[in-house]
Amino acid sequence: MTPTSTYRLQLQPGFPFAAAAAAVPYTAALGVSHLHLSPVLEAVPGSTHGYDVVDHSRVREELGGETGLRELSRRAREHGMGLVLDIVPNHMAAVPRHNRALWEVLREGPRSPYARWFDIDWEAGGGKILLPVLAGRIGDETAKMHVEGDVLHYGEQRFPLRDATAGLPMAELLDAQWYRLCWWRLARTELNYRRFFTVSELMGVRVEDPDVFDATHAKILELVRDGVVEGLRVDHPDGVADPEGYLRRLDEATGGDCWIVVEKILTGDEPLPHSWPVAGTTGYDALYRIDGLFTDPVGAMELAADHRQFTEAAAELGGRWEATQRHAACQVVTHELAAETTALVRLAARVCAADPRLRDHAPWALRDAVRQLLVRVPVYRPYRPGDETALPEEAAHRAKETFSVPAEAAAVDLIRDLALGRLGSGPDHEAFRARFAQTASALRAKSVEDKAFYRYTPLISANEVGGEPGEPAVAPESFHAYCARLARDWPATGTVLTTHDTKRSADVRARIAVLSECPERWEDFLAQITEESENVPGGSAPDPQVAWTAWQTAVGFGPPDAGRLDTALLKAVREAGLRTTWTEPDAAYEKAVSAFVDAGPAGPPQHSVARFAHELAPYARANVLGATLLQLTMPGVPDVYQGCEREFLALVDPDNRRPVSFAAPPAEGLSAEKETLTRTALRLRRAAPELFGPAATYTPLTASGPAADHCVAFCRSGEVVTAVTRLSLRLERGGGWRDTELPLPAGRWTDVLSPGREFDGGRVRVSQLFARRPVALLVRVGRA
Repeated sequence: MTPTSTYRLQLQPGFPFAAAAAAVPYTAALGVSHLHLSPVLEAVPGSTHGYDVVDHSRVREELGGETGLRELSRRAREHGMGLVLDIVPNHMAAVPRHNRALWEVLREGPRSPYARWFDIDWEAGGGKILLPVLAGRIGDETAKMHVEGDVLHYGEQRFPLRDATAGLPMAELLDAQWYRLCWWRLARTELNYRRFFTVSELMGVRVEDPDVFDATHAKILELVRDGVVEGLRVDHPDGVADPEGYLRRLDEATGGDCWIVVEKILTGDEPLPHSWPVAGTTGYDALYRIDGLFTDPVGAMELAADHRQFTEAAAELGGRWEATQRHAACQVVTHELAAETTALVRLAARVCAADPRLRDHAPWALRDAVRQLLVRVPVYRPYRPGDETALPEEAAHRAKETFSVPAEAAAVDLIRDLALGRLGSGPDHEAFRARFAQTASALRAKSVEDKAFYRYTPLISANEVGGEPGEPAVAPESFHAYCARLARDWPATGTVLTTHDTKRSADVRARIAVLSECPERWEDFLAQITEESENVPGGSAPDPQVAWTAWQTAVGFGPPDAGRLDTALLKAVREAGLRTTWTEPDAAYEKAVSAFVDAGPAGPPQHSVARFAHELAPYARANVLGATLLQLTMPGVPDVYQGCEREFLALVDPDNRRPVSFAAPPAEGLSAEKETLTRTALRLRRAAPELFGPAATYTPLTASGPAADHCVAFCRSGEVVTAVTRLSLRLERGGGWRDTELPLPAGRWTDVLSPGREFDGGRVRVSQLFARRPVALLVRVGRA
């Protein structure tokens, strides 16, 4: 069953199934058709997100167990709702004491039936799995270890002992195991198992193996067969060896009638592979198009120029998005992903050694070729053999130019041919192609989302997953073309504005986006607030990059919570990696960042921030309501993140994953407007799914007149018209709507957001249409 809409709930021990069940009447009253639950399988105890799965065969006891989940499903059905589950096929938590499969591999080694579950290169590890879990070098940590029975203890960690080794002296005992405990820093270069991105605590799972698929999906499939679950969100499919093969197996196992969307990040105009048996993506591509509509292209360019002048970090990188992105990718591929590139070089060397035609490529040439091609993959990963769009000839040409010895540049052609599946189909060939693709996606995610987005910050509302900070604005024509493609090709795809992974909630981004309409006001404000802040003890920013990011964040976040703001800014500077990092923290620098946040954005200058934000509030309101209405009525299935039916101001995780209250007092102001809009649109979708579903049509409506570009409108199935205001501050400066008109289809129309307001088909003055609010949702009279 295809949902008409979903509502995302972040489950955790503090918000279990029982709490979700209590929220069912509220979410049903909103008009939601399905609850969208974060991962529900057994995870590391205390986990607040659930992506660190340890047991695929059990529903998480901390949430209420399988009984609690089935009761939640029953409660939802009573209110006409279903459940959608977030599933995690790519990885498990590498915590042996809780992960039975991994425990058995560590105890029995490669002969364990669970050894096939994980991508472990036993040969590279000298017959052992490298476990980078020690706080220091093993010589300094051995004294902290002891044995109880057949278990090795190290702090709170537990490791199984190989048979007949428990009585050995500690040094011999450690050498006798199927694993090698080592300093956590060695993970960067020595790791010999596939992991999730650069997170060694999450170990990759080989779901391409049919037996592993069956074992890790049995419980999920049981829940689908029993009708407990009607839809699945697949987390990070780019991480698995063969995404299409995996999705085909999943589609077949669910009977072909389960709504499935994938967390696939599309780059630019990259299409989702049409051969994938899914309803579409989770919606980051929609987020980019919606946000882009409310970003002024001219103002964004001015902000970029101001950013280059103001910040030191941007100047070091040339102040350009492309340069920042490439620089970050080169850093990640040589540092954070050193172990992954080394694994690729090992595989390439094996292929060369087995084929006389391919021998005599120097190891360093193979290494450089792997790195230079990886950083030039223009999308997250290639999928099919021979798909040159993911690894074009131009990329190979540019990679060769980096070689000082032209003869060694031939390694680039070898690596490219291997990555594209042109050199054979042996086990090592296939392993290289899959691992290259998996590493490419990890590199893209870490270098773009987790590094470059925190370095290139002219307009931080544009720095969202799937976004294009170098080209943040989207023209109405491009938006309509995108929606038309969705209606034609992926009508049941997901659409989102806020998720558990967004760096800033939609409403925070909507406020910040207004700055693109008034870059000169931002420049004046920044100069004034910098001077004001520097007059407060501790109020000087440690560097201009932090100042720029912090003040934009403060403008979007509203009345500051020092703790939440400080946590987000510390995460930003660590991810950026310019002055401090997660693994090499600069305590003095981080202390200065916190002092600045406390004395500046969260200190006395906050009153000036509040005044500035208040001046921009009317235009932020137009952005918030406009973006919300577009998402709820455009092609696709809208996902409403918990609490986002009202004004929702949140920063990067863990801030955006905090439990929300469903017993909140009645909403006021913008929250009330947004809640009314959300409820009205969702109820309309649920009452008339045929107007928005797979067979629905999408027709752009083009305004005419002096302010035509400020109105975005479309008609769904000839029965519902959505109209919103974009770039309202620029609109006001340009003299308002004046005689701008919007053509409505023939008939009589009522604005369901403003009962009693009706319009005849034909041309209507936009100033009249938006007389009460900057958006309108029109329904043909007789349907409302």
